[in-house]
Amino acid sequence: MAELLFYHLTRRRLEQVLPELLEKTLQRGWKAVVKGGSEERIQQLNGDLWTYGRASFLPHGVKADGFADKQPVYLTTEDERPNNADVLFLVDGADAENVSAYTRVCDLFDGNDEDAVQAARQRWKRAKDAGHTLAYWQQSETGGWVKKAEG
Repeated sequence: MAELLFYHLTRRRLEQVLPELLEKTLQRGWKAVVKGGSEERIQQLNGDLWTYGRASFLPHGVKADGFADKQPVYLTTEDERPNNADVLFLVDGADAENVSAYTRVCDLFDGNDEDAVQAARQRWKRAKDAGHTLAYWQQSETGGWVKKAEG
């Protein structure tokens, strides 16, 4: 069973939070897949990850770059895991058919969008019913994370 972490974004945008979480993932020696809701969003994230920080380099790629199996962070809209990733990041309401192949799944959603919140609640319920270990994190006033629930 995978551990599912739900990240309720309220203070900072995905483009600010995702690189930090990906850096922590790579620091642990893990690989990641980022699955987005549209090809346009994946292309935007691809560009954002190249330019998010002056002092940082976050190695990543998309299918068009080739060598998908060698990418530490692979961005896609498909249910694929060519790099044998340990962590799956779901963004913009993306969902996954089978999360069991991953050690951890991070579901990041916009807490200022009521439709996104409702969809995340449905994904939480489905994951809980499937017996996964769950944790729900919400951004605090200072931008840090506060654990609000476990399941």
